[in-house]
Amino acid sequence: MTAPLRTVPTSPLGERTADWFRAEARDLPWRRPDTTPWGVLVSEFMLQQTPVARVEPVWERWMAEWPVPSALAAASRPEVLRAWGKLGYPRRAARLHEAAAAIAAQHGDRVPSDVEELEALPGIGSYTARAVVAFGYGRRAPVVDTNVRRVVARAVHGAGDAGPARVKADLADVDALLPRDDSAAAVVSAALMELGAVICVARNPRCGACPVHADCAWIAAGRPEYTGPRRPVQGFAGTDRQVRGKLLDVLRAAEAPVPKAALDVVWSDGPQRDRCLDSLLVDGLAEQTADGHFALGGTTPGTTD
Repeated sequence: MTAPLRTVPTSPLGERTADWFRAEARDLPWRRPDTTPWGVLVSEFMLQQTPVARVEPVWERWMAEWPVPSALAAASRPEVLRAWGKLGYPRRAARLHEAAAAIAAQHGDRVPSDVEELEALPGIGSYTARAVVAFGYGRRAPVVDTNVRRVVARAVHGAGDAGPARVKADLADVDALLPRDDSAAAVVSAALMELGAVICVARNPRCGACPVHADCAWIAAGRPEYTGPRRPVQGFAGTDRQVRGKLLDVLRAAEAPVPKAALDVVWSDGPQRDRCLDSLLVDGLAEQTADGHFALGGTTPGTTD
């Protein structure tokens, strides 16, 4: 049975966070007035589970090299993977490459401004589609990520954390906070996200600097500790993700396909290493040549990106 949507009471959260955001927002390159919806889309792909400081220089280089979707679509898969560098989760780069090709071919090189059209593109889900509509086009769209859910949970519902995601309820919560005007709503969407990223953080929130601390339901309740289910924290050391990254580092640095021995030395656990190499081949991030060497996906002449 579907849980009923929560009712969000009237709150100054939207207006006050917007005022605070206009005065205090970080100067991030993808927020600047001359950034195109394509630039916003690229930033959203890169920012998934990756700190802003690591994304900024890579985003700057990408936008200089590939300022429109068709430019990225024309690049080879190895070029894209090398440019992605150490951002992690390289499947994001491959999916962005595919999305660029679809935008160029199906939408006249213009990023769609409709949520459903965006969600139909490779690698674009509900969050990214709404983020592009709000931040790329300045339109009203509830944008919900972990930071936004935490802000709403505390300031509106008086809970220490948001708990497991409830997509419809979470969207309803944020939608209720947005003004009807497109541009004003877009600012509130950005403000809620920024507040959760720099003030209303998971640990040691800076409540004294929060623009809505006087009306925060969590503070009014005495900042009760969250005791509900938590999302498990993913480690990195020793995981398949780390091994895949090490294998891709070798392939990115190589000017030609490398023998398997060059990959074997990066990780001592043979079965895990081979499993990770196989997954890279399945994902199209790596390929095996006719003579048994390995290269980034799309490197060998005659293969497709």
